[in-house]
Amino acid sequence: MDLNPAPLAGWTLAAEGCPVIRDVTRRLLGALGCAEATGRRTAGDRSAARFALGGPGRPVVRADVDWAGPVVLPLVDEGTVQAACGVAAAGALAAQGLLAALLWGHTQATTSVAQAALLTVGQHLAAATAPDAVSEPGLPGGPPFVSADGVRFEIETLDAEPWSRFWSALGAAPEAIRQGWPPFQHRFATGTCPLPADLHAVVARYTYPDLRAAATRAGVATMDVRTTVPDLPPWTLHAEPGPSGHSSDLRVVEVTRRVQGPLIGHLLRLLGADVTRIEPVGGDPLRGVPPMVGDCSARFLALNRGKQVVEADLRTDAATVRALDADVFVHNLAPGRAEAYNLDRAGNRVYAHADGWGDTLGPNPPIGTDYLVQAYSGLSARQPSLLTLTDVFGGLVATTGILGALLAPGRHRLHSSLLSGASVLAAACQRHTTVDTAAPRTDLATVAADPAFAKALERDGCALPATPWEFA
Repeated sequence: MDLNPAPLAGWTLAAEGCPVIRDVTRRLLGALGCAEATGRRTAGDRSAARFALGGPGRPVVRADVDWAGPVVLPLVDEGTVQAACGVAAAGALAAQGLLAALLWGHTQATTSVAQAALLTVGQHLAAATAPDAVSEPGLPGGPPFVSADGVRFEIETLDAEPWSRFWSALGAAPEAIRQGWPPFQHRFATGTCPLPADLHAVVARYTYPDLRAAATRAGVATMDVRTTVPDLPPWTLHAEPGPSGHSSDLRVVEVTRRVQGPLIGHLLRLLGADVTRIEPVGGDPLRGVPPMVGDCSARFLALNRGKQVVEADLRTDAATVRALDADVFVHNLAPGRAEAYNLDRAGNRVYAHADGWGDTLGPNPPIGTDYLVQAYSGLSARQPSLLTLTDVFGGLVATTGILGALLAPGRHRLHSSLLSGASVLAAACQRHTTVDTAAPRTDLATVAADPAFAKALERDGCALPATPWEFA
């Protein structure tokens, strides 16, 4: 197998404008073999960024990134549209626009920082505008915690029993343990985590090594907040013998959950792909998590609307999934799970695995969720965010790699992770300190009701970000 083939070898990218957007776009396309040329900003140009991608014997493909796009507001600089890392996300959307233009014969792609920001808070926007929406105030009290020896750290568990064991072993009051679990469990969805002050006081009595030992015994994962940004490629890409070229009708099958994986299929669907989602028999349990739009969770709808659904028990009926005809197969199952079901044996043009840690932490890494990855990647060192930044950026990075792989002949295996996405984002934040990684505290229901946002949103029982690209 050819490790890291370069489908854009021989191509050059001229970039100008906002340094954060340029940095992200160049890094993603550079990972596909694209070289960099110097761009020059035209006098009077107030766009966020402009790109020109040229290749051997091919016409130049261009991408423009506006500040506001279809949002009818005077957004003209980074400070007015930084919410939820929209600036950095716009760089990924620009790279995807250029690759999609190459795939489907366009010459021009346009997106905006405002649309990127709306995309990153799409789940929260949907939840805030659902018929039975409940306001989630941004109360203080969430992680990271601080130990007696001054170490800032995150903890993670998806189950109540390890949570209770950990805090009980530290001597926390039963009422504080009980009150703390619901906000901790729901912080991924709500973007807020008001924990009882007693829990912070309890951990402050122990050193971090003692806390880690207690967490290990309880079945809780820990991660200290680090300041060094890991220098990782956005993905690894392996080429195998297979058919050349690509069809105009892109077919995708996904076996995904939570945010990172469904976002990949969602972005590909917004670019025109026909996406089939595999769900367990009876449907994905997240469909029933309030707030609801009819019989579907608003947050689930934000990432999965427009996808076809096939129900299958992978333990007994993985053959149904393998038989589906698709150009791209995407999953974010735990390492080794897809191989156990022989899902990696189908003849897809691109086989994409998006997980939490990649290969960085060895064969037995801690649970790969957003907040632990934020801590390890250095994002939490600047300003911890309860917005699932690495889930969103991990999905953006993986989607870009898939589009790049489709440009090259043969079959490809792509492996990306929350950590590889966080590396791209954290590096941009570190080099260009104007990016604000804090979750926005804007009233999203008010944003959705503002006529200025009408052309950037669509309605399906709640407000949802519209497709963030236009092509010509």
